[in-house]
Amino acid sequence: MPASVPSPAPAREVHKGALLALLAASQFVVVLDASITNVALPSIGRALDVSQESLSWVVNAYVLTFGGLLLLGGRLADLLGRRRIYMAGLVLFAIASLAGGLAQDETMLVVARAVQGIGAALLSPAALSILTATFTEGAERNRALGVWGAVAGAGGAAGVLFGGLLTEYLSWRWVFLVNVPVAALAVVLAPRLVPESRDEREREGFDLAGAFTVTAGVGLLIYALVDANEAGWGSAQTIGLIALALALLGCRSTSSPRGRARAPT
Repeated sequence: MPASVPSPAPAREVHKGALLALLAASQFVVVLDASITNVALPSIGRALDVSQESLSWVVNAYVLTFGGLLLLGGRLADLLGRRRIYMAGLVLFAIASLAGGLAQDETMLVVARAVQGIGAALLSPAALSILTATFTEGAERNRALGVWGAVAGAGGAAGVLFGGLLTEYLSWRWVFLVNVPVAALAVVLAPRLVPESRDEREREGFDLAGAFTVTAGVGLLIYALVDANEAGWGSAQTIGLIALALALLGCRSTSSPRGRARAPT
């Protein structure tokens, strides 16, 4: 009698409630970090002898790299694996948060904030992709997206409150250090809760030039906007950077293969 062929192992069950809580908490921290430093800026300036003009880059460095690399982070997640990029973003975010909390001068702090933004640009779109790939289209996904959006919105408002409490009762360093245990816990839980997935339709190749073109365009646009108050909204720098950013984005949209019809096979 021929040997029976073993049936394939069943797919691991996804605990969707716990997964949603993990993904929402990650996004909460990402949004939180855009505002949590605002209240701590005067203390940071006194402790590290940072000028008032330079203090704005403690916030801007994070916003610039986060917003500028967001599209690239989402693309990498679809191609290389959403859980992989999500966890890479968490690790980078945690390391940069630790470096920021231990910073001894202005340069170290601003660089740490920029790297923190890179980590956020990896984990945030990956987390959203995991959510949409895991939850069934319809009411289930709509509820998950509703929770995701509500928690993310709360992060911006909570940042000012948490930043004030941490600065008042502990130290300004804790507005960064508080991220470390949260990210570390997420890294431990992710392999147990997050299924690996990728966009199988996009495995043909990675448009590296296009990815960097759109990333450079978005990055320049954000830089022009965040520095406009200092350089002047009508200055040659602001107008020139915005024009260059729009040119890069326009060049990418017209050259994208998605904009051209494919020949029938």
